[in-house]
Amino acid sequence: MKTNFGTNVNPILIKIVVSSVLVLLMLIPVEMIKTMIKERQGNKNAEQTEMGWKWGGKQQVTGPILVVRYVKVPGSQGDIGAAYFLPDEYSVDGTVKPEERTRGIQKILNYQADMKVKGTFSFPDVEKLGIKPSQVLWDESCFILGIPNLQGIKNKIVFNMNGHPLEILPSVFPNDLINSGLTMKMNLNPENKEMLKYDFSLTLNGTEGLYFLPIGKQTSIHLTSTWKSVGYIGDFVATEKTDVKDGIDARWDIYDYNRNYTQMWIGENKNLEESALGMDLQLPINHYEKTLRAVKYAIMFIGLTFLVFFLVELLSKRQIHPVQYLLVSLALVLFYTLLLAFSEHIGFNWSYLISSTATITLITAYSHSIFRGKKHTVFMGIFLITLYIYLYVVLQQENMALLFGAVGLFVALAIVMYVLRKVNWYKNDEENDETEEIPPVYTPGDEDRDMN
Repeated sequence: MKTNFGTNVNPILIKIVVSSVLVLLMLIPVEMIKTMIKERQGNKNAEQTEMGWKWGGKQQVTGPILVVRYVKVPGSQGDIGAAYFLPDEYSVDGTVKPEERTRGIQKILNYQADMKVKGTFSFPDVEKLGIKPSQVLWDESCFILGIPNLQGIKNKIVFNMNGHPLEILPSVFPNDLINSGLTMKMNLNPENKEMLKYDFSLTLNGTEGLYFLPIGKQTSIHLTSTWKSVGYIGDFVATEKTDVKDGIDARWDIYDYNRNYTQMWIGENKNLEESALGMDLQLPINHYEKTLRAVKYAIMFIGLTFLVFFLVELLSKRQIHPVQYLLVSLALVLFYTLLLAFSEHIGFNWSYLISSTATITLITAYSHSIFRGKKHTVFMGIFLITLYIYLYVVLQQENMALLFGAVGLFVALAIVMYVLRKVNWYKNDEENDETEEIPPVYTPGDEDRDMN
């Protein structure tokens, strides 16, 4: 058997090479679409940040924490230090009311949290920190309450200490812990070392996240919400009720030995901020993320569609021009642009239905002009419908996406191998061998026979 080169190169091989080159060329528009999705997602995040900041932003409640000022050097009036004391009991009971807001085509999830905070402080034992009672400026003591976005406070706060309201200053006392918050002045009496019981109500606007620090020897934080899609943050696992139908009901119970900082210290405490816990109210997976995930399957879609066209061409003996392959691949790529554009206005599911229907209809109609037969056209339409349904199922299964993708590709390969099991890939070479002229064989005596 003779293998032909030059003008006799196997046309099937040429078709495979051309199709592969076209698939690789489609990487360029696919990457451009990915870049466009990321840019629009970045614009959305910037708008959400701006909208969220005006409402309240992510909120983290820190405190109350007792601050005791003292003179570092006895007899000196200039060098003043601060000692910090955490409460024995810290309890938060809150209800988080979600609210979706839109600006243009962008959505943001805000909330308003109504909280009741209470607990107790032991009278500060300054001597455990090496401070003599005579060094302490008892009348300059205060409680600090950290709230990063003060514009989110929506109620008149009454901070009660042992049943009496304390004066609240509209700024935070200079300290080493928080930059934004409130200060409650407290004149401690070293002659009456009674337990300090506090309570106050706080109505706080915020965006997406609400966090707390487990500052008590015994901390109990209880939050409820009518929003179901919630992510818990921090190193402490929330105990969530499972019988709540509409929303969540979560509780954190934490003790001082669960964290790595003490109840009293002098100076900075970096470990305090790292112990934050709470929850993020999450919008369902946004359309940008889903569209970006869908684009990751673009090359696979183009490759499988080319493969089906190639099989039909091979089995039906119809010639499909590379330009026709190119037009079909452009239609497949345009699907993702349609998906992105529609999803910004009507959501991902409806945009997927519209975009996939338009793409399937376009390619199926174009296939009819190529195949010139109903049988192959219907086959192509069924294939495309199956392909886009399969992609939609994969996009819904975040944790199972890899498994679904691997199984789907394996099944596709098995079908192709079954369809091509009887194809004779050397058919052209064998036909050339059979038609090749065989030279005559010379034998002695042929000349004499010719003369006679």
